[in-house]
Amino acid sequence: MNVWPFARRDRRTYGADAVVTGAGSGIGRAFAIELSRRDGRVVCADIDIGSAQQTSTLITSKGGDAIAIQCDVADARQVLDLANVAEGWFGNSVSLMINNAGIGTGGTVVGETPLDDWYRTIEVNLWGVIHGCHVLAPRLRERGSGGIINVASAASFGAGPRMAAYNVSKAGVLSLSETLAAELSGTGVTITVLCPTLVKTNINDNTAITESAAQLADTLMKWIGSSPQSIAQTTLDAHDRGQLHVMPQLDAKVAWQLKRLAPGAFTRALGVIERIAS
Repeated sequence: MNVWPFARRDRRTYGADAVVTGAGSGIGRAFAIELSRRDGRVVCADIDIGSAQQTSTLITSKGGDAIAIQCDVADARQVLDLANVAEGWFGNSVSLMINNAGIGTGGTVVGETPLDDWYRTIEVNLWGVIHGCHVLAPRLRERGSGGIINVASAASFGAGPRMAAYNVSKAGVLSLSETLAAELSGTGVTITVLCPTLVKTNINDNTAITESAAQLADTLMKWIGSSPQSIAQTTLDAHDRGQLHVMPQLDAKVAWQLKRLAPGAFTRALGVIERIAS
């Protein structure tokens, strides 16, 4: 039971007209469902229209308002169309954009990772977020309210070995979010960037990751991964408080502080840990 049902009603994620990319599963689906619980209307976007429709149905079956739209965030035109269709359905401007769609890449070192994996990872994970911000930031600035939540990763600052393409793409999301927060400071628009560690999702099903790396990731997610629901709730609450960086798990918070305090030692330690583990 929410013990603050009235105190939070005036906060921006309550009653939001929201667009969530990658809403067909995992964190994206959790965001969409949690926003509906907060009396929001949600456009569930995903490259897989079937999974987006499943999320929409989960919401509408509980009395919420949601529609599903197919969208490949790597295509700027599709993201623009997504925003326009959403605003047509809402009958007004989008008040919250959650750029969540992403894929995983890992298991090989720089020089061995296929360039096609680099291109696709950056197209989806970074360009997808750039497209969402490019389309929505001006509209939100003009509106003078609302917000954008970009889903990055602890990999954005952790830079673990054998994850270069993924690390680079998520580091770009972190930098973009910080830049946008500075540019929109004082406009009434809030920017939040989510940097989780392990979350129990199916990202390895939509990935360019080696079999051994995928097996390790699946095992770790099973035993120590956080639930998408808890991540979505924590992030939306942080966004309501105007928080820029969200590290929702203890290990993410510790890694963030260690990286800031001793960046060289932190990076070398990651290399040592990877060699021992392998």
